[in-house]
Amino acid sequence: MHRSFDQRRYLIPFRSTLLPQIFTDTLVIGSGAAGLAAAHAAAEHGDVIVLAKGSRTRSNTGWAQGGIAAVLDSSDSIASHVKDTLAAGGGLCDEPIVELVCQRSADAVSRLLDAGFAADRDEHEQLALAREGGHSARRIVHAQGDATGTELVRCLLRITDGSPAIRIFEQCFALDLLTPSEEPGTPCLGAITHHPRHGLQMIWARSTILASGGAGAVWRETSNPSLATGDGLAMAYRAGATLADLAFMQFHPTTLYVAGAERLLISEAVRGEGATLLDATLERFMPAFHDRAELAPRDVVASAIHRTLARTGAAHVWLDARQVTHFADRFPGIAHRLQQFGLDPQTDLIPVNPAAHYMVGGVRTDADGHTDVPGLYAVGEASCSGLHGANRLASNSLLEALVLGEAAGRACVEMHAEGNGNALRTRATPVRLVSDIPPTERGELDLTDVRSSLRAGMWRNVGIQRSETHLADMMEMCTFWARYTLDKVFEHPAGWETQNMLFLAELTARSALWREESRGCHQREDAREPAAQFQVHDLWQRGSETCTTIPVGAVVINS
Repeated sequence: MHRSFDQRRYLIPFRSTLLPQIFTDTLVIGSGAAGLAAAHAAAEHGDVIVLAKGSRTRSNTGWAQGGIAAVLDSSDSIASHVKDTLAAGGGLCDEPIVELVCQRSADAVSRLLDAGFAADRDEHEQLALAREGGHSARRIVHAQGDATGTELVRCLLRITDGSPAIRIFEQCFALDLLTPSEEPGTPCLGAITHHPRHGLQMIWARSTILASGGAGAVWRETSNPSLATGDGLAMAYRAGATLADLAFMQFHPTTLYVAGAERLLISEAVRGEGATLLDATLERFMPAFHDRAELAPRDVVASAIHRTLARTGAAHVWLDARQVTHFADRFPGIAHRLQQFGLDPQTDLIPVNPAAHYMVGGVRTDADGHTDVPGLYAVGEASCSGLHGANRLASNSLLEALVLGEAAGRACVEMHAEGNGNALRTRATPVRLVSDIPPTERGELDLTDVRSSLRAGMWRNVGIQRSETHLADMMEMCTFWARYTLDKVFEHPAGWETQNMLFLAELTARSALWREESRGCHQREDAREPAAQFQVHDLWQRGSETCTTIPVGAVVINS
């Protein structure tokens, strides 16, 4: 690893005592489902501040189309949900976590419905459960057809607005987590943030919950909003937290492929309702790749599309949804967006391609969100709880956000108690922190060019199919850009995001290069089969050029 990646502890120079000071019991970084679920639980034992990088409604959660996986029907079972999750996870799921989350699924959905979540129902007013790829039963709760994320955010924010203990700071960029020193094991004390009106601020917290989402925007082709730049993972790494399984970025098989337009996610539920995939000759190809055909796990479908495109030389494949009856009623949002491109799913084939969608790896946690930095918890897509293994099962992410977000919100009360052995926790005054960054030459740097090159390189070299040569090329590219980017001090989010994206790109390429096998959503052309020695979680920490590993299942479950 180029020394620039580990050299800087903070992105900017500052003196903590010269900046405005804000205090709270719990700081939640991120306003998606995981962050809001954690905030609601933490508000039961203290004051909470939630940071929203953009508006409070703009997060990966709001873009979720599919739904929430839960066992709610007598024809289904928790054992079946566990089995499906383990099968999709490619041998890397931590089974105790899988069992815990699946067992709590019905209660999580029940609480959501009690809070006013407007789930779709059938003509008998029963929940209209859908089926998605990798699931052996209909167990997906959805809302407004394909707008589950939008409804979930609305419902969770309604709860938030009813809590006097929770404040949301919108347009607030978290630059770095605060620790009293750079030594391993020192606690997290909050974060330094930037607001366009108030400038830099120190937010001191007894407990900090990282719920900042993933890093899909690090790839050129992505279903994620542009704010998904991996900031939380990068700042956790700089603070000394361990990151795990970074090779595993899940590529969604079907996003609308129209030249010059942003990639529109076309939910897996469309295939669950009977849509099929066709190659350039209009032949169906998925049955040759998996016995579940279009309902195979996402890594299988994405890889099959990639191989089909390589074989045919076409720019995209076709999604045939003409046999999906009442498409506009079941998927109104998708139908509306397709209409904007002159496409009618009842009569037209839909051009689709895979795109980076969900970061399976993240900050390593246990069942209560603990990281190895005291006082720091991580939940949702920013975390690596072991639930997803090597490949996320469809609609398990919103379930994880609700279940483990709540668990972390409840667990962080431990950091608020007097006499917990950590004197820094009970101080009424802030700690004096100094970030000294030597001045550098202020050369011109085109951030748009850096980001564009980085994202294109990640799609080309760390995309669906990978190889040692391409991964080494990506690391070399990261080293090149590090020389010109990581020594700079920026005064705006675009610069900080670019630096964070560079951190994540290098770490992801390193993890993928180390993992000399194909497993789940990590596919190596030069190592096509899974290898027993890599059936472990790979862990990465600041200051170490090589990874350590822990066996699958080595996770703590507190009763």
